[in-house]
Amino acid sequence: MKVYSIGFAGKSAGEFFGQLTREGITKLVDVRLNNVSQLAGFTKKKDLEYFLRELCGAEYVHVLELAPTKEIFDDYRAKKITWDQLEARYRDLLQERNVEAILDRTIIEGPSVFLCSEASPERCHRRLALEYLQEKWGGFDIVHLA
Repeated sequence: MKVYSIGFAGKSAGEFFGQLTREGITKLVDVRLNNVSQLAGFTKKKDLEYFLRELCGAEYVHVLELAPTKEIFDDYRAKKITWDQLEARYRDLLQERNVEAILDRTIIEGPSVFLCSEASPERCHRRLALEYLQEKWGGFDIVHLA
């Protein structure tokens, strides 16, 4: 089984939804802390739910348990912590939340895709969330969509 990840930054709506359609995505798992910001453009919660349903026949799921805290983001943006420290704090947060036990494994069934804003997965928590779940649950490969 494959679980995908995608960021919306730098993509047009056509590119974004085209990728999801080509991969046959049936579920989008939103792991953002803030999914209603004006900066989210076409990926604001209500718009995204509509576009996914109408353009891709896909379900929208917001999983706040996989979002970092505002404090972690703020510390990173203010350069109080490095990326490596953010990774460690986020992983600790996932363990503290016990996400592997509280989340239903069906969130990765679909095919599903994890969404965040970052264009690439290298410095994005969607990659970290998927790697954490892969370690805890196993049984799936991670594919990052460009």
